[in-house]
Amino acid sequence: MGGGGEGTSGPELSTDNVKGIVLALLSSGFIGASFIIKKKGLRRAAVASGIRAGVGGYSYLMEPLWWVGMITMIVGEVANFVAYAFAPAVLVTPLGALSIIVSAVLAHFILNERLHALGVLGCVMCIAGSVVIVIHAPQEQEITSVREIWNMATQPAFLLYVASVIVIVFVLVFYFSPLYGQSNVLIYTAICSLMGSLSVMSVKALGTSLKLTFEGTNQLIYPETWFFMLVVATCVLTQMNYLNKALDTFNTAIVSPIYYVMFTTLTILASVIMFKDWSGQSPGSIISEICGLIVVLSGTILLHVTKDYERIPQSRSVYAPLSPSLTTRLNGELLKHIEDEKNSDEEKALRRQEMY
Repeated sequence: MGGGGEGTSGPELSTDNVKGIVLALLSSGFIGASFIIKKKGLRRAAVASGIRAGVGGYSYLMEPLWWVGMITMIVGEVANFVAYAFAPAVLVTPLGALSIIVSAVLAHFILNERLHALGVLGCVMCIAGSVVIVIHAPQEQEITSVREIWNMATQPAFLLYVASVIVIVFVLVFYFSPLYGQSNVLIYTAICSLMGSLSVMSVKALGTSLKLTFEGTNQLIYPETWFFMLVVATCVLTQMNYLNKALDTFNTAIVSPIYYVMFTTLTILASVIMFKDWSGQSPGSIISEICGLIVVLSGTILLHVTKDYERIPQSRSVYAPLSPSLTTRLNGELLKHIEDEKNSDEEKALRRQEMY
């Protein structure tokens, strides 16, 4: 069970997989911190302008703290971008759970979103699941030209997936978003996640193209490389816009896990369809990866949803609808009530600072 090119996997990791893991870990650290920094920037911008990003405001573009968070996220995304050039998506994407842990720890100290015992258990589950995925991850298949990736992207099964994503996103953006975007956390996060699954496939294609180019085989002469670059730009801009809306409208502790679960699941599905990551792996390795993914997803949900419960006012009427089995039905009215209470306290503090 070595790190060879047979499509099998084992405890010994290939050099490319190790590079991908290290880059993914660095990416998680930067991205996890960026969530908190950007959240602080969005709040300050809302106080200064009176118009929140969630209702169409763009005053955060004038807020330096938001740009610090954006730069931090860009650094993390660049590391993530390069990671996809070395390792398969089924390995790199689940490691994003570690960014959720970073975000939770920083939120504990900076946003006063307390991390309790069950939250710590969630962190442990994320780490344990990530280790299982790393151990059983498939080896990256060798690609010699961007045209090989183009052939994968134009196979009927993946084209059907792309068409389905585009239709769903258009319906969400033009119908559900105006009606329910401010009251249902799933709308904005679903748009981000669906577009994210396409962006990761394009990022992997583009990253592989650039890697081959740097190794001496120029891929910039092929129009497919530039097409993938256009798709990356379109998807990332869409994700950034709707992620800002989600973070400003709903609580970080709700947005992060839902976004991560949906994004990870859809990305792995897209990767399995397009790159056939599980082709050649033993059933035991595939089952181990799926189990590791389930543990990571469960830990992510436990980490953030439990942490959010601890901050809800002690009222039975408020606790009633928050059974864990109903997490996907959490609506924006309660979340905005919680967030507005926190925002009002911070706004008062900021105003007092401005007075002096």
